[in-house]
Amino acid sequence: MKKLTPWDIVYAVNMALACGISYAVITQVLVPFVDRSDVLLGGMWAVVATTFVFRESRESTLSAGLARLMATCVSFALCLAYLLIFPFTGLGMAIVIGLGTIVMVLLGRQGDIVTTGITTTVVLVAAALSTQPAWHQPILRLLDTVVGIAVGVLFKWLASYAFYRAVREPIR
Repeated sequence: MKKLTPWDIVYAVNMALACGISYAVITQVLVPFVDRSDVLLGGMWAVVATTFVFRESRESTLSAGLARLMATCVSFALCLAYLLIFPFTGLGMAIVIGLGTIVMVLLGRQGDIVTTGITTTVVLVAAALSTQPAWHQPILRLLDTVVGIAVGVLFKWLASYAFYRAVREPIR
């Protein structure tokens, strides 16, 4: 078993704080506009985005944030177009996932195909479950993801800077 370092503790605390703030921001923002299940889903999805981008280094956090944003934007565009025309079906979901895969290959982002597929699945199934109009889901999940990415990247950068300063220039 690995011995915990001060950095491991700082990392865990900051990830927990970032996830809690992502959840709080989204759930407070969405409350006046959507029903409770969409609020909770939004909070969960913001936390997923925060967790996804919170990596070991600032550079890898930023890279993961950009990858997550790219995958979400492709999924957003495809899901919104689909839901404006068709209702949710399993076959439709499979087709949209296939189209997302093709788009990501054409963009040279094969490493982001899984994230695009997961995002598409969540958005389309959430659209089928929601009491809101189905086309709202891509917009809501894009908002959740952007907040989660922003909070995750911001916290990682601030935590890394604070830890670096504390190690380099200890408080006397």
